[in-house]
This record gives sequence, C-alpha cells and structure tokens, in this order.
Amino acid sequence: MTSPAEEIAERLAKACVRHLDWAVTIEGVRRLAGGASQETWSFDAVLEGGTTPLILRRNQRGYGHTLPSATEFALLRAAHAGTVPVPEALFVLDERDGLGQGYVMRRAEGEAIPRRILRDDPFATARDRMTAQLGHILADIHRLDLGAVPDFPRLPPGTTAAAAQRDQYRAIMDGIGEPHPTFELALRWLTEHEPPPLAPTLVHGDFRLGNFLVGPTGIQAILDWELAHEGDPAEDLGWLCVPSWRFGNEARVVGGFGDLEDLLAAYTAAGGAPIDRQRVEYWVVFGTLKWGVICEVQAFTHRSGLARSVELAAIGRRVCETEWDLLQLMT
Repeated sequence: MTSPAEEIAERLAKACVRHLDWAVTIEGVRRLAGGASQETWSFDAVLEGGTTPLILRRNQRGYGHTLPSATEFALLRAAHAGTVPVPEALFVLDERDGLGQGYVMRRAEGEAIPRRILRDDPFATARDRMTAQLGHILADIHRLDLGAVPDFPRLPPGTTAAAAQRDQYRAIMDGIGEPHPTFELALRWLTEHEPPPLAPTLVHGDFRLGNFLVGPTGIQAILDWELAHEGDPAEDLGWLCVPSWRFGNEARVVGGFGDLEDLLAAYTAAGGAPIDRQRVEYWVVFGTLKWGVICEVQAFTHRSGLARSVELAAIGRRVCETEWDLLQLMT
C-alpha cells in the first residue's frame, strides 16, 4: 500500500516535469510541524546536476479567509523580485497535478521555532539585530506594488482599513455564534479609538516570530503570506507586538526580543512613512482580538469536522489568554 508521502513524491515528480521541465527523483518527503491553515511539505528534487531543496505549500480545507494559492504565489514572486527576503516561488499547482491547491518554492534555511530563537546561544547576535532588520523589511514590504499581484484583495471603496477589519471579524464571530463579552468590548473600544486613516499599503498580515526563518546573523526569510491584504501599515507593526507573540518575554514588546522605539526608528530610516506609538498600540489591541477570533475559528474547524486536528483543538484553548490580554491592554 502506498503511503501519503510516497503518493505525494510520485505526483511531485510529475509536476516538476510538467511545470519546470525537470526530470527528477523526489526524495525526503515529510510534512513539517505547524501551519494550521496550510500544509507545508519539505522534499528534495534530485536532478542529474545535483539536489535542489524545495517546499510544497498547499491549502487545507475549512479556511475561507486566506489568499488563493495563485495570488499568494504571485505575491511571493513580486516580493522576491524586490528586496524582501523570501524563498523563490517556482510554480503553482493545477488540477493535473492531483495535489490540491498550492505551490512549490525553494527551501530556505533557518530556525523558525520561537523558543529556540529567543533563548538559545547561537541566536544571541540575531536577537540584537532582528528589531532593526524587521523594521527595514517591513518598510520594503509596504512599498511593494499591489498592481503587480493579480486578484489581490483591496479595501472596499470608502472603507477605512480598521473598519474593514472590524467588519470581517465581526462577521466571523457572528458566524460561529459563541458568546465572548470581552471580544464585544474590544470591538466597541476599537470603533471608539480608531485613528485617522493612513494611505493603505500591502500588509503581510501574519508578521511575527514563528513566520521568520532566523540564522546566527538574523532574519533569513519571511514566510506565511496567506493572510496578506491591503490595509494600514501599522497593522503589521502592531501584530509583531501582540502579547501572544512575545512568548513569555513580556518586557520586550517587539516579539519578545526588541523595543518598539527601535522598531519604529528602523522602519522610518528605511523609508517607511512615520508611524506614532499610539497608532501601533491601537493595532496591538486589534491584533490581540484578531488572534483570539482565529483561535476560536480553528477550534470550530475541528469541532465541526471540517478538519479534525488535535492542534486545532488545542489552539482553541488559547481564546481565554487573548481575552485576558485584551482586558489588560484596554485599561
């Protein structure tokens, strides 16, 4: 009987011939941990001239608020053509490949596990550099031309970035139908404290530790672009500072390793539009609400049977953490 990995290897070999004209043998197929909204498979394409390390990214069922694979692929290509450190995306899957919706890209090297990045000695120098590096990278991301990405989701005409996000997460909460008074309070707070709108830019949407590959000298690649959208550039800065993404290092607001003033200074020095601390703090509250609703969605996805997963069920338990964080942030 053929194992899932063997079946994927056989289909990937044919896909590489079809899309790249590579006559290859596929080896080392294994699913990587993490990635609740997309599957990530690591594999090696063995060609006559050597071995090329690659990644297969493909959608899971039950996630209606992520970019289509073809759009995410085009976004990665645009980022790679600029100055953003991302792996090179090679081809989009189609129906002939028999692998579902997804794409194949080159495999970058580096560590993604936050606990190791924040604590282990080999990353000591990286921790000192990452705040400035990420400020520069975000400025580069926010300069990317959305016109180069077909079918990229844009803000509704006449709607602010904050209002569009509130409407989106309001609809998700209503669709699940669970009572969360703290989330309701947060939505009201966000409406009452909305800052004046900035010119919208590309927003990565999940810019935080865990979605960066890090080496001894710092950031090697930015991953997981499936939540990208048009919005307020401060959203990415705020998301990086959400308490859940500090991984216990509460005193270091930026990802558990840096200070917000340093991040803002690096962002501006790299050409990003000046953003004040109060605007970022607004998006920290928004990001905390967003993560809480995402936790709720992932648990619902498991309970409803759309995708049975112990990981999704466990993430649902984190809803209460975000409720506590929201109460602290809004006081």
